[in-house]
Amino acid sequence: MTSVDRSPRAGDGLASPARGSTRRAAARTGPPRKAPAGGARRGHDGWWPVLFVLPTMFGVVLFYLWPIVQTGWFSFTEWGAFGGQTWVGTENYVRLASDPDLGTAIVNTLVYTGIVLLGIPIAMVVASLLSRPGMRFTAFYRVLYFMPYVAMPTAVAMVWRLIFNGDFGVLNWALGLVGVDGPAWTSTPGFALVAVSIVGLWTSLGFAIIILSAGLKNIPSELFEAASLDGASPWRQFRSVTVPLLTPSVFFVTVITVINGFQLFDLLYALMGQGNPAIQETQSLVYLFYNEAFLRNDKGFAAAIAMVILLIVGAVTLLQFRMQRRWVTYA
Repeated sequence: MTSVDRSPRAGDGLASPARGSTRRAAARTGPPRKAPAGGARRGHDGWWPVLFVLPTMFGVVLFYLWPIVQTGWFSFTEWGAFGGQTWVGTENYVRLASDPDLGTAIVNTLVYTGIVLLGIPIAMVVASLLSRPGMRFTAFYRVLYFMPYVAMPTAVAMVWRLIFNGDFGVLNWALGLVGVDGPAWTSTPGFALVAVSIVGLWTSLGFAIIILSAGLKNIPSELFEAASLDGASPWRQFRSVTVPLLTPSVFFVTVITVINGFQLFDLLYALMGQGNPAIQETQSLVYLFYNEAFLRNDKGFAAAIAMVILLIVGAVTLLQFRMQRRWVTYA
């Protein structure tokens, strides 16, 4: 007697128990829901990011934005000797435009900033040498270069005042060995600005070396190996591989150096002193602001100087960001 196979086959119209249960579950739950756009889950936690950012934004508004607004208001006022404000409109700006000290301060600040910027090529060379394979005591050298940057400007200025001293300074002593009579560096107009700029270059060199060393680590070593196989000399590798790929770090260091250059005050004040006969020809923009605000007690006029500094720094920084499209290479 032949047995009949009663198992379901395709086309019989019969469904397996598992398939039937799946269909019943789908009928109960309905059609599948679509995920929100972008894969993000919509909920009621949209205010949490705002709560986390709120303390920082409160600090920015309180300590940065509000002082700018307040200084802008003060620049249109005149202050009395014992306080009190009087609205004078644009009188402070008109007076500032005809003040010869403003032009001197702008030129001195630009000269100082330009000399300090010369430290960036030096930092590129030093950072490249410290990043060479097999270089020993690299961390020690980097710390050694970085120490002047984190040192107090007053302490740095006191050491350099001994070096630049016209009577018993180390620099004039060394010049005297070769028959050169050195000047009084910090009290002679012209030489004083150069002396301050040299100290500024020396203190900012460590920061540039650290940033550029970090940028060198992001350059793939395969590029240098390929250039070496093609017969490129170390100088050719530095010029054609290192410099182009290091331009983002160079751009960052340049922006920071320019901003710090326009904020020159503490180093100038500590190195030269208030009663220095050359301070009038060597003063920076921030020193001019300090002189008007705290020595002459002309706070309205000083506020106008502060707003001019803000506009100059903002314009120069904007120009740098516009120009970086022509020379910065992003890999």
